[in-house]
Parts: sequence; structure tokens; C-alpha cells
Amino acid sequence: MSYAAAVEHLYSLSGELSAPKPGAPRRKFDLEHMRALARALGDPQLRFPSILIAGTNGKGSTAATLASIFAASGLKVGLYTSPHLVRVNERVQISSRAAGANTLAEIEDDTFARLYFAVDDAATRLVAEGALPHPPSFFEVITALALLAFAEAQVDVAVLEVGLGGRLDATNIVQPLLSVITDIALDHTEWLGETITEIAREKAGILRAGGTLVTLPQHQEANTVIGEVAMSLGVTGVNAADYLPERGAGAGPYSLTLGGQVVEIASPLEGDHQHRNIALAVAVAMQVHTNQQLEGITPESIAAGVRLTRWPGRLQRLSLPNGRALLMDVAHNPAGVWTLRSYLSHAFDAGELPGPRTLVFSALRDKAIREMAQILFPLFDEPGDRIVLAPVSNPRAATGEELAALAAELDVPATICASVSEALDTANAAGAGSVVIAGSVYLVGEADQWLAAQGLAAAKPDGGAV
Repeated sequence: MSYAAAVEHLYSLSGELSAPKPGAPRRKFDLEHMRALARALGDPQLRFPSILIAGTNGKGSTAATLASIFAASGLKVGLYTSPHLVRVNERVQISSRAAGANTLAEIEDDTFARLYFAVDDAATRLVAEGALPHPPSFFEVITALALLAFAEAQVDVAVLEVGLGGRLDATNIVQPLLSVITDIALDHTEWLGETITEIAREKAGILRAGGTLVTLPQHQEANTVIGEVAMSLGVTGVNAADYLPERGAGAGPYSLTLGGQVVEIASPLEGDHQHRNIALAVAVAMQVHTNQQLEGITPESIAAGVRLTRWPGRLQRLSLPNGRALLMDVAHNPAGVWTLRSYLSHAFDAGELPGPRTLVFSALRDKAIREMAQILFPLFDEPGDRIVLAPVSNPRAATGEELAALAAELDVPATICASVSEALDTANAAGAGSVVIAGSVYLVGEADQWLAAQGLAAAKPDGGAV
């Protein structure tokens, strides 16, 4: 079967997080279903060591940085992340063994198709036998595919980003070398709970009895819950704060002492908030090195891995051919948007994103759209500034009418477009100033496709990862 057929069939499974039709029950997730699917595939998750990373914000950046460190250390690495920006293959990446380099690359189309239909055949058989009550979800299938790909490639280690929550997430069938919890905030409240305490308890579901947790001090409610769960399981805690730069270090490279050796840490990922994600990745690398769980990791390879990290769409800045500055960021919840606002405030004051400025904004309807808009929109109220709104191509997307109603409710002048491409055409029509694209991972993905169609995707990056 072809790659195109595999992708089409996979997308027919999506929508597990969409609001159910009236009268239809909400899908219930059960980790035993994922375990049954894995058993039918030969339990690929048991054929390589793994690192499991949960959290609300920063888990993708942490995973990408850690995978880059492992790759630069000469390890063959599997990296599993979600969602993707443009191609679903982006979620499953594998490196070659090349010390000092980051050779991570998404799996080939032929490999994707072959593994997809292997998973689908197994799932179809299990449903027919009554071993599964219904076909697996989009995320369960792509997770199984990733695990198969990593086992087949005989990776030295896999870095797995948890998709949603932790306790019932499809990735949670692995037995990780250690677990990582990044910053926790309110998101997916309809699935994970209405409070930080409830969400943190779901995230802490990735911890294992007698295992190891790498994390950082954060919101007090999250700290309390994570600590309680860790103590009940006899988990050893590793505080990554030892790998943060000195307070007030600001942007740019900084020095860390690793194993008695001073190295320079310089990440291509923009924003001071990345210091926390880098610290977590470095702490994991040092922990598995100290425990002699993985070979080849040195202070030099850690520094090289941080420097070579690739993670597009996160405060990614481009210089457009007409000289206008463009910044794209996947901030998609209030905590992420506050981080973006802090970055933009500094960039505006420093003249790095000159006015007049245009914001292209969109979001999924199940996100805290009103709160995100209240945080971000006030930055774009100078003479000549504009706000352009458009729905993304996703069944969970806020519609044009909903976005228009939001702008009216907040009394914000805004241009409403029928599609993201139309919104970007509108934003690009202005002759001067800068453009900011934010509010959804899917928005940034569509923007990336629009840039490619305009012949702009190869523009030289000023900052951010590409």
C-alpha cells in the first residue's frame, strides 16, 4: 500500500479530542488497549531504552534538545513528538550514529506506509477477535508505528514526548530509564481536570515505582502533587535547577560546569524560557551518564547537542525578501502566550520587530481562546498595527464567525479572513513593519506551507530553529 493511502487512512482515525456529536459518548482511553496492540506487534517498546517526557509547556523543546544531545554523543536516537507542523512523518525521527552531529531525520515515506499497515492489520485483527472494543485512535496508531520504527532501527535510546496528560497516554506503556516533567499549566481541562492539582496528578502518572524523576520547581500546586506521587512510589528526584544559568543571565550563551568541566551553552531556540527546557535536557543527559545507562555522553557532546538542536516554529524568526520581519510561534494556551508576550515586549522595545505590526491569530475552539486573546491582542494597538483572524484547517478549529465574535466581545478591530492563506496574503500585503503568527501549532504549520508556496521557506533565519 502507498504512503498516500496510509496517511489518508490514518487521518480518518483523527478527532479523538473533538467534541462528540450530540448524544454520542466521549471516547474513553484505556492503557490496556494500547498494551494489547503492542503485544500483537511483539512489544516493540521493550526492545530499546527510553526517556518519557510529560508536561504542559516545554516538553517538545526539552525532547528535541535531549535527542540532539544524545545524537551528538554518537548514539542512535529515536525522537517521538506531537503534533506535527506539516507532515505526519515529523513525529517519528531517527538519527544515525555520528558523534558531534545532529543527524535526526523523519522516517521515509515507504517505511511509514509499511509500518502503518502493519499496525492497522494488527488492530483490525484484534477488533475482529474481540481483543479490542474498537479501532485504536489516531494517536495510539502513530505511537505504535513509532515504537515499531525505533525497534526496527535498533536505536540506542528513544526520547518520547507524552501527547496528552500522562497516566492514560499511549506512550505510557514503556518502561523508561527515567521520567521528566516539564512546566504544568491549565490546558486540555475537559480531559485532564479543571485545576493545576488535577492536571499535575495526570502528568505524574508517568512515574514508576523505584524510578527516577527529573524536574524543576514550578507552580506550588504542581510541586505538591508531584512530590506526593513521587514519595508514594519511592521515586528518586533529580532537580535540574543545578543546570540553569545564573539569575539575570539574559539572552545569549552562558557557562555551565558539567562533571567538573566548564562548557558554553548556546541554543538556537529563542527565549529565556528555553533555559528551563535546556536544564531539564542537560540534567537527563548527566543522570544517564552518571548511572552508566548510556555511553558516549560528555560535557562537549552535551554542549554540541544543545547548539545543534532543531525545533521549528518556536519563536522562529525569518527575514522575508521584502525586508519585513516574520516571527512564528506555536503558543496555544495562556501560559505559552504569556511567554510569547514577554518575548514580544522585549523584541518590540529593542526594535527587533519594527512597527507597524500585524498579528495573524487563530486557535482551536477547545483552547482558552478568550484568555489568549486578552493576553496577546493589547500588544498590537499602536497606529498602523493590525490583527488578522482566520480559522485553521482542523475539525477542532474556532470558526471565522467565532473568531469575529471574540474580536467584537473584546472590542478589538480585526480583519476576518476565510482561510489562513488569505490571512497571510492580507498580512503580507503591507509594505513595511513586521508580522507575528501565533495561537496554534496548526496555524504555524499552515503558515509554513504558505511560505513554501510563496518561495519564502528558504529565507535565512535570524534567530529560532529551522
